[in-house]
Amino acid sequence: MDYVFYLMVGSIAGIISGLFGLGGGAVIVPLLIFAFSARGMPAELITHLAIGTSLATIVFTALSSIYTHHQKRAIRWDIVKTLVPGIFIGGVLGGLFAISLSGVLLQLLFGGFLILIALQLLIYTPKVGVKPLPGFIGMGASGACIGGVSALFGIGGGTLTVPLLSFFGIKIHQAVGTAAACGLPIALAATLAYSSASIEGDNLPAGSLGFVFLPALLGIIIASLPCARLGALLAHRVNGYKLRRGFAWLTMVLGLRFIWVNLGA
Repeated sequence: MDYVFYLMVGSIAGIISGLFGLGGGAVIVPLLIFAFSARGMPAELITHLAIGTSLATIVFTALSSIYTHHQKRAIRWDIVKTLVPGIFIGGVLGGLFAISLSGVLLQLLFGGFLILIALQLLIYTPKVGVKPLPGFIGMGASGACIGGVSALFGIGGGTLTVPLLSFFGIKIHQAVGTAAACGLPIALAATLAYSSASIEGDNLPAGSLGFVFLPALLGIIIASLPCARLGALLAHRVNGYKLRRGFAWLTMVLGLRFIWVNLGA
């Protein structure tokens, strides 16, 4: 039954990704937290396992996304090159920082992050600016922030990268494609930190590589890749505005729940 659930998680994450252009981490992490908790995994480990596993799935899904966007000439590789050094450093440091936090604090922070995503979905409208891109240092610092926050919350970075690039005058389809390309180094760096974590004395479930739970990783990868295409097709057939608002409110409720449950702890 566990594998069936992980396939369902991957399916939902893939569809959401295709529909809204969001990285699946905003969906995968809360669902895995609930699943790991139901399996009776140690409470102090489930959040780290959920985030580490989410980031590992992005390594694989990002490859498919990069190929698609590259075929459409929607990736600004010149921008990717300036962001990647900072992204990689930020991803490793963000992952190491997350590992040092307690599960309760990490869930509180993740709840706040979900609320921010919900607000972005409800009120944010991408607008193309006219400002020139920052220099090498500015882009490096931006990449480090994107990598650090993404590693902390188990996401691919598109939620941060797309608004940043749009602000500096990059057309939205190029911003999305470039953000997808940046998702791979984010996921690689953060997965390196989570999978190599030394967890002495803790009862990790069988099949874990550090804070990456391999059975869940496999199930999510198998289902998310084809379902991302399905989500992209559905995006052209449904009322995207209403669906986007509905998902935003669901994300808001999830974020508030994580904060409420963990405040007492």
